Amino acid sequence: MTQYLLSIYQPDGVVPDDEFLAPVMEQLSVWNDDLRKAGAWVFSAGLHPPESSTVLQQKGDELLVTDGPYTEGKEHIGGFTVIDVEDLDAALTWARRLAKILVALPVEVRPFAG
Repeated sequence: MTQYLLSIYQPDGVVPDDEFLAPVMEQLSVWNDDLRKAGAWVFSAGLHPPESSTVLQQKGDELLVTDGPYTEGKEHIGGFTVIDVEDLDAALTWARRLAKILVALPVEVRPFAG
């Protein structure tokens, strides 16, 4: 079995209203339940906006600590799920279903190293 990270990218800016999000969240709940039933779910979480981040970077003898995201962009990782499945094809099957639920939000699939 291999673990994969399914990253959900979302645009910066205004979060859609509850009327739009409610059915998406219901479908996402079913998807998560199905992942658990299949024994493929490892961990998942949503993230606060990128402005809430703190970045630490060692530069020579100095440790720099800055507020905000490491890179500025028009989209950010809004959440993620770690799954444990047989192979990339199985990971893509789960990711396809997730992408359909999330309408236009991209889902990136990456295997863990090692």
